[in-house]
Amino acid sequence: MNKNIKNLGDIFYYTLTSMTTLLIFLVIYFLFRFGLFWSLVISLAIGAYFVYKQSMTDNSSSTKKLKRLSPEKEAFYKSKGMSKEEIQFFRETMHTAKLKLLRLEKNFVGVSKLEAIEKRNNTIKLAKSLFKGITEEPNRLHEVDKFLYVHLPSLTDLTDKYLEISQHEVKNKSTFDILDESASTIDEMCQLIAEDYVLFKSDDFEDMAIEVELAKKAIERDNGHTQSIESEEL
Repeated sequence: MNKNIKNLGDIFYYTLTSMTTLLIFLVIYFLFRFGLFWSLVISLAIGAYFVYKQSMTDNSSSTKKLKRLSPEKEAFYKSKGMSKEEIQFFRETMHTAKLKLLRLEKNFVGVSKLEAIEKRNNTIKLAKSLFKGITEEPNRLHEVDKFLYVHLPSLTDLTDKYLEISQHEVKNKSTFDILDESASTIDEMCQLIAEDYVLFKSDDFEDMAIEVELAKKAIERDNGHTQSIESEEL
């Protein structure tokens, strides 16, 4: 019973907070004029499908277990004054973030619209540099809660949905409207990732009026190509 209640809560929460389902609701209600009740029912059904699909993805991702903590890395964490519980929490949090970031990187490839957005915002390089910075300064985990728990997961989910909708064989005006709205939201989320990076690296930038541009240029200067995080030890 408790599990069923939790699942219903997840569905309601996702439906009411997901940009994709909100856009679908607006299209159904205003364009197709289904009425408030049926628009909500259809949106909840779509939300339930997305929650189910996400749970399947998460279950699949969970097979990629954390590697055993090496003595060197354990010594590093302890040198930062971290307890055993704090080390475990940090590693699990960053492992989840790594899986989402790798999925996000994959989502940006092969779709011209998403590739253009990513290139304009330098999102993957910034996110990977931020990820690496967190692993080097684990005591600052609390400073990047928006990046880890809101911006990165939301951006990954948005690109998932964009890819799914873009692959529909039959598209109408409402489909293209949803894709356009989604692309705009993805662009905004990419800008938030850049701001996350700047906030974390703020000590490196003297003129905060041009902080985001400096951040992008710094990454381009330090990294001629996108660095890999797959082998990053946690």
